[in-house]
Amino acid sequence: MGWYDEFRTTKINYFLINIGLALAPLIFLYVKSITTSNFKFKKIYYLHFIPAIVVVIYRISIYTYDAMQPGFNEVQNGILKIELDETYVQAILFYIEAPFMLIYLAFTFQLFYNYRRKIIQYFSNIYKLELNWILSFLILFSIIFLYSTIQDIIGSRFIVLDYNERWWLNLLTAIVTLYIGIKGYFTDTTKLNKLNFTFSPKTIGIPEDINSFENKSILDSDIEIVKNLMEVEKAYLNPELNLSDLAKMAKMSRGQLSEIVNTGFNKNFNDFVNTYRVEAFKVMLKEKKHKQLSLLGIAHDCGFNSKATFNRVFKKLTNHSPTEYLKTQLN
Repeated sequence: MGWYDEFRTTKINYFLINIGLALAPLIFLYVKSITTSNFKFKKIYYLHFIPAIVVVIYRISIYTYDAMQPGFNEVQNGILKIELDETYVQAILFYIEAPFMLIYLAFTFQLFYNYRRKIIQYFSNIYKLELNWILSFLILFSIIFLYSTIQDIIGSRFIVLDYNERWWLNLLTAIVTLYIGIKGYFTDTTKLNKLNFTFSPKTIGIPEDINSFENKSILDSDIEIVKNLMEVEKAYLNPELNLSDLAKMAKMSRGQLSEIVNTGFNKNFNDFVNTYRVEAFKVMLKEKKHKQLSLLGIAHDCGFNSKATFNRVFKKLTNHSPTEYLKTQLN
């Protein structure tokens, strides 16, 4: 008999919680905590864990009842474990847990992509704020969940899968858990959490009423103020420039500035600022006094704060990589 078959160890079966009921809200709240400025855990969030708490109480109850029955130490599972839990409850929990996890994953992906959509309306450099590792984790976790669900369906309907068949799933789960743990530990998310911004419709220029932009006219003078800040004062040279910074310089509200950028210039804030940076790069590239600088050096002088951001933005706005563009200028 192996370790898993000994009676003294199989009592753990009573306490194998359907982890998805707790893990799903944990993942959702973790992503929410990272993508929300000044996030604070509220008491209402405990409601997410009610299903998991109910299952824990249920498992403790059936264990307590079975443990009080004569001969409990001589059997692998007690009467309630066999006749109630394994016969009915586990099947019911399976049909609850899978949709429960899917719903939370859907909300988590929606939360993440809404965050991605909003940061381009607020920040000019978003490389460190994109949180690609979170997206990688969500995708990997979704694959594991779907694979596990398929295994459970096969195991319950067609073939009985033992521990050996599930070994690869356990290994993959361990690797992903290790990845998210290490990556999360070494990734500084405090900077984002401490930033003083709020993603509200007024802040990022998204109208609460779809006709609100049509009812408001943008003054040419306001557009000129913003153009002057970018073209004359070269506000884009600040690599940390964000919507609040430029709004203060223009003496406007963030919502007003965002509306001007979105409708007056027909761009989101990120593309608006980076367009000026790319054009500045093109100009500096032609000037002899900058010949001694590398492409990345010139990019830094134009307001870009990372090579990855510069390459991606330049490719997006010109359809050429910086190196390809340089070759066209030399020919």
